[in-house]
Amino acid sequence: MELLLTGSTGFVGRNLLLRIHRDNRWSRIILPVRNPEKLLSQLEGEGVSDGRFAPCRVTGDFWELPSGAAPELVIHAAGLLFGRRREEYFKTNVEGTLRLIAQLPRTTRIIVLSSQAAGGPTPRGEHARTMHIPDKPVSFYGASKLTMERELRNRLGWRLLILRPSMVLGPRDGATLPLFKMAAGPVRVKPGFKAKHYSWIDIDDLCDGILAAALVAPAHWEKQGPFYLGSGTTITDSELIATAARVIESRGITLPLPQAAIQLASLVIDSVPAWREAVPSLGSDRVREILPDRWVCDSRPFSEHFDWNSRGNLENTLRSSADWLKNQGKI
Repeated sequence: MELLLTGSTGFVGRNLLLRIHRDNRWSRIILPVRNPEKLLSQLEGEGVSDGRFAPCRVTGDFWELPSGAAPELVIHAAGLLFGRRREEYFKTNVEGTLRLIAQLPRTTRIIVLSSQAAGGPTPRGEHARTMHIPDKPVSFYGASKLTMERELRNRLGWRLLILRPSMVLGPRDGATLPLFKMAAGPVRVKPGFKAKHYSWIDIDDLCDGILAAALVAPAHWEKQGPFYLGSGTTITDSELIATAARVIESRGITLPLPQAAIQLASLVIDSVPAWREAVPSLGSDRVREILPDRWVCDSRPFSEHFDWNSRGNLENTLRSSADWLKNQGKI
């Protein structure tokens, strides 16, 4: 079976590629990337070489697939996570995705990794956001993912499966570096005075879920989703910080910071390119996702439909994340 995987140099796609590499069911694995040299460097660093890999270049938002490419399955994990303007998100996450599917055979099935942000935070009075609650994204990023889902649904019908992971944690995620750097200090800050509650998922569990859906019979895709994926347990922002500190053996205190101060800081960070690169999750658009107090989702429909269960433990997941960052010389 021929597979096309996008986003293979990113956090989720990179972990997924390493998992797929160990599976002989794939005859060829097409890997469109903006920077093939980065992909080859990452694979070399992992000690991975596979003659089934077929890298090809993405220029801007245009996909140059190999001649004769006819993948039976696409796992679309690429996308813009952090931007400054609405147009940036929509150009990549919507227009770029539509350009990709325009080049694919009409029989290709597509798993799209969207985001919990496409649905928005858990509505007031609800314990968890379910797949039946109307979507209400609060960021440009979330709105672009929701628009992408709707456009694909109109074009692909039964060939589409939409997955919405919650907060993903695990090794090879450079975005957790600011968390560990903050956890290493004597004083840490959390946004707002109320506890914030989140669903989360270990990267290995997410990869298991994606492949569980990828390898079932096509008839099992009669439900397109969007399916939420989470560990089944919720965490608070304070618990996340405290656990990160514990795995790197750091002690300190966590203090709440007024949300208005977080919003002001995001405007300053947006204005300085070096700061935007250092802490992209604190850009003004993504800060809109920090303000709500509850991002909890219901992953039971996915678990029941695809016979999947999460096994991740927050402390073990963060420990493996910290170990990877240490091996990279980043903490």
